[in-house]
Amino acid sequence: MKSDIQLQLDVAAALSWEPTIDSAKISVAVKEGIVTLSGNVDSFSEKMNAETAARRVAGVKALAVEMDVNLPGSSCRNDVDIARSVEKVLSWMTYLPTNSVTALCENGWITLFGEVPWEYQREAINAAVRYLLGVTGVSNQILIEQKISLKLEKIEIEATLNRQMRADAERIAVEVHGATVTLSGSVKSISECNLVKQLVWHTPGVHNVIDHLTVS
Repeated sequence: MKSDIQLQLDVAAALSWEPTIDSAKISVAVKEGIVTLSGNVDSFSEKMNAETAARRVAGVKALAVEMDVNLPGSSCRNDVDIARSVEKVLSWMTYLPTNSVTALCENGWITLFGEVPWEYQREAINAAVRYLLGVTGVSNQILIEQKISLKLEKIEIEATLNRQMRADAERIAVEVHGATVTLSGSVKSISECNLVKQLVWHTPGVHNVIDHLTVS
C-alpha cells in the first residue's frame, strides 16, 4: 500500500503529465488515501480532466474536489448565449429522441433534465456540453427510461465483467432486482470502480446501479 506522501507525488505527477491541465494552479493533499484537489482552473473541462487524471492513479481511495472555475475574460458568456449553444449541440445529436432533453443555465452552470433510452446517450450529452465556452459546471439529471422492457440476467452482467476485467471480477458480487443492479465487493482503485459501473450501465435494460463497492 502506498504512503500518503507517495500517493501525493503520484497524483501531482499525473496532473503535470496531462497536457490539458495547468498543474501549477492545482494543489494536491492526501490523508489516509483520500486525495483533495484544490485551486483555480480556467475552464470546467480542465477541472474534469484533473479529476479524471487523479482518479486513474492507483491507490486513490476517494477524491475530494475543491477546485473553482474562474473563467478568463475571453471565455465569459451570459447564460442566454450558453443556453443557445446547448440547444444547438442537442439538436446536432441525431441519435437522441426528439425533445427528450432540456437544459437550465444559471451563472454558467448547466443542469440537464429529461429521459433517454441508453446510458451512452446520457454520457454523450454530458461530455458534449461540458466543453462549451463559458460553462462553469454541469449537473446531469437525465434519467434512463427504456420504452421496451428488457429482462436483466445476472449471468450476462457477470460474463461482461469477466471479459473486461478477468480475475478482478471474482471480487465483485452482482445482484439484480428488476431493472436495478447492486454491486458489492472490493476494487483496487476509483478508476476500476468507475469501469465496473460503466460496464454495468452499458448493459441493455439497466435503469439504476447501486454502488456498494469498496476500494482496498
